[in-house]
Amino acid sequence: MLITSTSVALLDCSHYRTREIAEKIDRLCTALGFTLGAGSRVLLKPNLLSARSGEHLACTHPAFVAAVAEWFLDQGAKVVIGDSPAFGTAKGVMRAIGVEKALAGLPVECINFDQSTTVKLSGGVSVDMARASMECDLLVNLPRVKAHSQLFVTLAVKNYFGTVVGFQKAWWHLRYGNHAEQFASHLVDLLTVLPAGITLLDGIVAMHGTGPVSGRPFSLGLVAGAINPVAMDTALLQILGLDPTQSVIWQECANRGLAGIDPAMLDFPLLQPAEISVSNFKAPTTLNPVSFNPLRMLISAFRRFTARVKESS
Repeated sequence: MLITSTSVALLDCSHYRTREIAEKIDRLCTALGFTLGAGSRVLLKPNLLSARSGEHLACTHPAFVAAVAEWFLDQGAKVVIGDSPAFGTAKGVMRAIGVEKALAGLPVECINFDQSTTVKLSGGVSVDMARASMECDLLVNLPRVKAHSQLFVTLAVKNYFGTVVGFQKAWWHLRYGNHAEQFASHLVDLLTVLPAGITLLDGIVAMHGTGPVSGRPFSLGLVAGAINPVAMDTALLQILGLDPTQSVIWQECANRGLAGIDPAMLDFPLLQPAEISVSNFKAPTTLNPVSFNPLRMLISAFRRFTARVKESS
């Protein structure tokens, strides 16, 4: 993807009503000048981390996913939805948290990231990427705003980690869990190999305190759009009242001099950050490594296998 745009579209949104969200998605895309051709193959990549968190705050909200799917269908796109959850399968998580129900009647395809292709990142690391994420015409990133105990917050850039297939994700945690800067470097490297698209962010109800699974709900009341995920992260850190240098992902982007890291250079065609900024969002004050030991990796792989067997039976 090209990481050059400095525009971030912001709108207030306080309720998870599919029709209302879809209207705001249209305003966001129009403000960004984002268009697509009829028949485009679009992959929606929500955050489907786990179905086991309270109020399903760990995942992009079902109404938000459905609203985005409706908008792309209205543009004549062929829509596929998938992710690589930390626990279980994408289909299983979508069924458990209500995404499958929210999509009822829509001509979309929900998939697990079963097929992969090996890609060598610029840093020299080879990674197994979901083939669906590499072969789509447009990759639509649908993160949810969350605090993160290892990486401070998880926003637009972090959500692309879900394009890495399941067991490979566990391996990254095992290999780089105690080296957050190296982990962040590989996450930013993913941006250079993934297809172009757009980030549409679910910030209606965020997760704060701890995270990315067990935090508390925070009524942030916004939706946002950006072509450049780096610009999105910079804008959201500003809105949340957080020091961007506390985010190892943002700091890695800054070290590389990527477009979108300077708040003064961002363009906001709709609301300005000051109009929707908050002061009481809590992110972790001390970051802790999240590592997977070998036994946990085996257990995770076994659970993933049994979940797929149940889905196919």
